[in-house]
Amino acid sequence: MHSTSLIAILVAGFVLAFLLGMLAQRLRLSPLVGYLLAGVVAGPFTPGFVGDQSLAPQLAEVGVILLMFGVGLHFSIRDLMSVRSIVVPGALLEMAAVTGLGALVGHFLLGFAVGPSMVFGLCLSVASTVVLMRALEERRLVDSSTGRIAAGWLIVEDLAMVLVLVLLPALAGYLRGGEADSLRITAALGLTLLKVGGFIAFMLIVGRRVIPWVLERVAGTGSRELFTLCVLSIALGVAFGSAALFGVSFALGAFFAGMILNESEFSAQAANETLPLRDAFAVLFFVSVGMLFDPRILIEQPGRVFAVFAVVLLGKSLAALTIVRLFGRPGHVAAMIAVSLAQIGEFSFILAGLGLQLRILTTEAHDLVLAAALLSISVNPLLFAWLDHREKRRAAATPRDVERLSPPLPDGGQPHVILIGYGRVGSELGPLLAAQHVPVVVIDDDGPLVERARAAGLPAIRGHAGNIAVLAEARPEAAQIALVAIPNAFEAGEIVQRLREANPSISIIARAHSDAGVRYLIERGADGAVMAERELAHSLAEMVMATPAFRGARTLPSSTA
Repeated sequence: MHSTSLIAILVAGFVLAFLLGMLAQRLRLSPLVGYLLAGVVAGPFTPGFVGDQSLAPQLAEVGVILLMFGVGLHFSIRDLMSVRSIVVPGALLEMAAVTGLGALVGHFLLGFAVGPSMVFGLCLSVASTVVLMRALEERRLVDSSTGRIAAGWLIVEDLAMVLVLVLLPALAGYLRGGEADSLRITAALGLTLLKVGGFIAFMLIVGRRVIPWVLERVAGTGSRELFTLCVLSIALGVAFGSAALFGVSFALGAFFAGMILNESEFSAQAANETLPLRDAFAVLFFVSVGMLFDPRILIEQPGRVFAVFAVVLLGKSLAALTIVRLFGRPGHVAAMIAVSLAQIGEFSFILAGLGLQLRILTTEAHDLVLAAALLSISVNPLLFAWLDHREKRRAAATPRDVERLSPPLPDGGQPHVILIGYGRVGSELGPLLAAQHVPVVVIDDDGPLVERARAAGLPAIRGHAGNIAVLAEARPEAAQIALVAIPNAFEAGEIVQRLREANPSISIIARAHSDAGVRYLIERGADGAVMAERELAHSLAEMVMATPAFRGARTLPSSTA
């Protein structure tokens, strides 16, 4: 059966994750809890099927690569530099505070020596990329100022952990109680900094020119399969190459690849092509976490597990909350960052495993890190649900606490049209309506698209139209029609519901790409849904029938141009 171990782990992982994820959803819990339990069921510590523990983490790593590549596609270098003043000192201070707190718990409560306690504390100081970015993507906050801070925070933590992982073998003897080899430590640190600097320079100088050029040439072939393969090759190839040649993490390499590709006009298409694979392999990440967990520790050492869990849940979140507030950020931003970081994940496993291999950490310490990770990942969605409820109440109390409509919508008796989405369709539709003197208000959560709408003279709001506060800024109660021009039918359905709640009499027309999407939008409250492919087919048919060969005796309609 060894030859089919890959198929077995894929089948077991996806099927169990689906079944237990559905069960968790029915119980009003996050599907992530079901994915983690699926891993426990497929792991070696429970009876029945046991998955290949060497394959699952590798498959999960693919999910991390694709996820960070997608984050990079929405994250420009300018965005990263705009938050450097908070994420660099903030992430380092937070890691230092949690490391110290974890070391104190490890030394005085768990009885570890000083050196192992410091490594134990470091394991508790770095958040999971997958968990944090999935939470931000679900709330469509990746492109927001809060999302940029969170993503930048992760990048700094990744860079710090790269240094730790390289330096740990050189410090192993000292951390076990021996003498420190200062020359070896200095050499390792210098080499790591040189490699990381070389990788960043290579991506900014070479990658910035080569990656968009390659994607543009492949897109010119007109082959969707080749385009998808090209995107995956860039994401996986750069991630693997960065780790093999420069010693940085897969996640960091993939993030920079996406960030470079963000400068290409095909970035949105690249993000859409990787989305299904990203979601599928991210599920395997959570399954692999569950496979590493031995549930007996919850029964045998509940007090120790709770103490370590408290460091992650309370220590990390309070440290982040305090730091973000000290940097002058609003309370709701600090709360979001604090909740985002109240968990640990993939780097914690890697560091704990290396510490165990180097005989710095004991098996007990390794198991406690895994237990804290499993519990914090399970509880994190509940914290986000609480924060979402808190934000809804805050938005209801201060509905205008969003970016103001600019330029302002002229006051008057004429009803206006709300245009949601200013991408390929919206950017054509808005000016057409404005040319006919129809008042239009644009809503989009992409900053450059909002600026593009404003440059065209259209009042525009930056934010997600599903957010009550953002939608209220467009005055839906006074609007005659809403045009939902975004391509994602599920996201559009949520917005249609919000529009209908805000104004039951408003006419809503949405965009769809399939008959199922049309039905879904109508069920959600849309008055009509336009399927782009069908309308294109009708337009092309009209052009064919307008040619002399097929027109016959019919006359063409007179042009008004």
